[in-house]
Amino acid sequence: MSTTEHTPAAPDDNQLMAERREKLQAIRARGIAFPNDVKPEHRAAELVAQYDHLGKEALDPQAIPVSVAGRMMLKRVMGKASFATLQDGSFGPSGGRIQVYITNDGVGEDVHADFKHWDLGDIVAATGTLFKTKTGELSIHAKSLRLVTKSLRPLPDKFHGVADQEVKYRQRYVDLITDEAARQRFAARSKAVSSIRQFMVDHGFLEVETPMLHPIPGGANAKPFITHHNALDQEMFLRIAPELYLKRLIVGGFEKVFEINRSYRNEGISVRHNPEFTMMEFYAAWWNYQDLMDYTEQLIRNAATQACGSLQLSYAGKPVDLSQPFERLTIREAIIKHTEAGAHVDDAAWLTNALKKLGLSEDKNRLSGRTLASLQVLYFEETVEDKLWQPTFIMEHPTEISPLARANDQRPEVTERFELYITGRAFGNGFSELTDAPEQAARFHAQAEAKDAGDDEAMFFDADFVRALEYGMPPTGGCGIGIDRLMMLLTDSPSIRDVILFPALRREG
Repeated sequence: MSTTEHTPAAPDDNQLMAERREKLQAIRARGIAFPNDVKPEHRAAELVAQYDHLGKEALDPQAIPVSVAGRMMLKRVMGKASFATLQDGSFGPSGGRIQVYITNDGVGEDVHADFKHWDLGDIVAATGTLFKTKTGELSIHAKSLRLVTKSLRPLPDKFHGVADQEVKYRQRYVDLITDEAARQRFAARSKAVSSIRQFMVDHGFLEVETPMLHPIPGGANAKPFITHHNALDQEMFLRIAPELYLKRLIVGGFEKVFEINRSYRNEGISVRHNPEFTMMEFYAAWWNYQDLMDYTEQLIRNAATQACGSLQLSYAGKPVDLSQPFERLTIREAIIKHTEAGAHVDDAAWLTNALKKLGLSEDKNRLSGRTLASLQVLYFEETVEDKLWQPTFIMEHPTEISPLARANDQRPEVTERFELYITGRAFGNGFSELTDAPEQAARFHAQAEAKDAGDDEAMFFDADFVRALEYGMPPTGGCGIGIDRLMMLLTDSPSIRDVILFPALRREG
């Protein structure tokens, strides 16, 4: 008795899959089961765009020869004639689909008989001529038909696709097969990222690549992922931000640099957060935070125009207008405008009491001993952020929570820093860079002390970065933009997982 008789069936080895595997075995017995010599010459969406407007009388006599290949999404067998709808990777009003008409006269009785046993999800190649059916649907009258790839798993219900949201994220390949909106969403993302890259290059920025494995995590207040480098026998950290390396390049003489980068933060997962995410950081010598805000506004508009064709967007059913100048408010001004704090905005005791009423605790949130600026930013986060629906730059963040930003010359307790808010969430963070090496060293020391006191998101002391600044860095502005959050806005997606092809999920089983 063979050992396989005692092996339990896999959970997904159901009857439908068993039948498909039997069909595959029969195909193998007759020859090559997975051919590799198919070269389709046409794409479904392009054919529809070029010929669908022609009427039956104008199109049929031309007998235009075409060659296509794609996944079979629909199938109708009607005796001596059959129909199949193939879906390829093209984009257009047809969703990359085109109908194929199969007859005994066209492909031969044997091929037609074989086709009747093929399954939805199979990848099929067809050649033939274009025509219009009686109902006016652009179709291909097949002259040859070939099974290219046998699908062993049934597709989800053709009318509903993948209903379970987690399955959509975990099995993105099925989501893309069955949901045209998902394909369009990720195509829009690709177009937007490409437009951002081109926008940067057109404005004189040099694209660079910096390390993803860091000996010291830096550039942001975040908890890193930790790994071990065997050859160097040392602890390493996945990049939480490329900032300190990009500024080293400014020191080195590259005056305008950018990087579209993957960064990693070992923090929570939510509709706005994924541990692995994409952002763009850019740095320009001789710019300050005002220049950065002007440029960021242009960049966001360009991305929206390229991806959506409009600056009038809709998110969660509410309008977002990117055409008007983005509002600019200090944290203090935003509190006065959007809350009832009024003159109490400058009263540390009142703010502390108000934060307690909002549910912040003395111990967990360390309310005692905070500066006025720090209390203002806490109150802003609790009461104002979600009200900033239209694009708004929020400026002048406290120096104590902005260890890499230049302090304001008139108000050294705050920095020349901004965050861009749209739809109640932060999209970008930028500031005039701190170029004073001794001051940067002092800021790093303060961060190291905070880390020793238990703040696992505080920065390490980066001696090499201080050394770089000691060689001298020109006045510089730098900004980071969250690409994933921007794509949520441009595609009207409620969750960051909807715009990341393969988001972080708990391991199956």
